[in-house]
Amino acid sequence: MSLDWSTFFLQIINFLALVWILKHFLYKPILATLAQRRAAIAKTLEQAQAAEARAAALLTDYETRQAAWEQEKAAARADFAAAQEQEHARQMAALTLDLAKERERNAAQEARRLSELQQQIEAAAMARSARFASALLGRLAGPALEAQLLELLIEDLPHLPEAQVAGLRSATQASTEPARVISAYPLNLAQREALAQELSAQLDHPLRIDFTEDRDLIAGLRIVLGPWQLNLSLADELRQFAAAGSHVE
Repeated sequence: MSLDWSTFFLQIINFLALVWILKHFLYKPILATLAQRRAAIAKTLEQAQAAEARAAALLTDYETRQAAWEQEKAAARADFAAAQEQEHARQMAALTLDLAKERERNAAQEARRLSELQQQIEAAAMARSARFASALLGRLAGPALEAQLLELLIEDLPHLPEAQVAGLRSATQASTEPARVISAYPLNLAQREALAQELSAQLDHPLRIDFTEDRDLIAGLRIVLGPWQLNLSLADELRQFAAAGSHVE
């Protein structure tokens, strides 16, 4: 069998042509695609690392703010207690002086005047304490405290007395007016949905609720269900505190 050199050289030329075609039209695009993918992966990793760093910074900032907030609350409570103690001491000193002066009079007048004086001092002390507490709580109030009070309200709703729940259920079923939720600060969508869901669950029927704001509440909420009203606000608590002082005997 003889070797056909022309065929042999043609085969070599065809093989070299094939290698050139593969190198220029297939291998280079594949390498370019792989390079692009490696670059995209590297960029994604860089973005992920940057996002992780930002998240870590945000977490650190949040923890720092939380610690500062706890310190501020502790300082505010300490200042409030000290102010109350000083006010109480001053009032007791004034009361002692008044009592000493009143003892010089006859027994009947002394008893009557001392009783009236004590009532006035205690009522004034309750009023001043209420004003002081209102001013202090107004400084501490904010959306964060509002959210905590809302969580407490949602937690307490399942524990309402059955008689009260029955009255609320009857009132809301008979009323054509929507329930009203009044908050010191605007409630976000998630907070509104959570409160509406819990109220509907406790009353066994869906509620139509109008949400409004009233900064006079200081912090917290007031829920109006027909003739019923549920209060969990600092303003209502302070009002009850002042009312208790006005009825001191």
